[in-house]
Amino acid sequence: MQQTSRTISLEDIRQGSEEVLRQVYGENRDKFLNFARRYQLSEEENIDVYQDAFVAFHDNVMSGKIEKLTSSVSTYLFSVGKYMIFDRMRKNKKKVGSQFDLEIVKDDDNLVETLDIDDNALTPEQQLLRTHFGTLGKKCQELLTLFYYRGYTIQEIMEAESYNSENVVKSAKSRCLKTLKERIAANSI
Repeated sequence: MQQTSRTISLEDIRQGSEEVLRQVYGENRDKFLNFARRYQLSEEENIDVYQDAFVAFHDNVMSGKIEKLTSSVSTYLFSVGKYMIFDRMRKNKKKVGSQFDLEIVKDDDNLVETLDIDDNALTPEQQLLRTHFGTLGKKCQELLTLFYYRGYTIQEIMEAESYNSENVVKSAKSRCLKTLKERIAANSI
């Protein structure tokens, strides 16, 4: 089984040792909080997100939803926490910042971007979306991600990506979305 360190496994966590839980919590807290700072939430919100991600991880281990990890516990916590952060950002209409120290996070940040998702957990529609989204150009992927995933407004995308006007952003978004829908429809028949 995947371990957070050489001494802790999912089975150790399932056995319910408070010492093990404290160790996993402590080993990942500072790295996660540093990682979360780039998203410009308050420190209190970052701590709340980490605690929520840790509780979700623990609940999933204890309920048997996680039988085996395809990544480290740190990566799992970062991934769950990242989605929780994005949800908060969408609600608060915030953008991603750049003030963080990668020396603390080190390789864990890259692992979040490459986290293996179990294809069996995705619906057929989600698998089609994932497959065909990857065939879009880099610009289209970024534009659709900013708008639909990160909740940026057309104005924010225009400023962040140096587009000439809101109309250019709208038109590019429309073309990208149309292309994605056509590719999915062609494969769904």
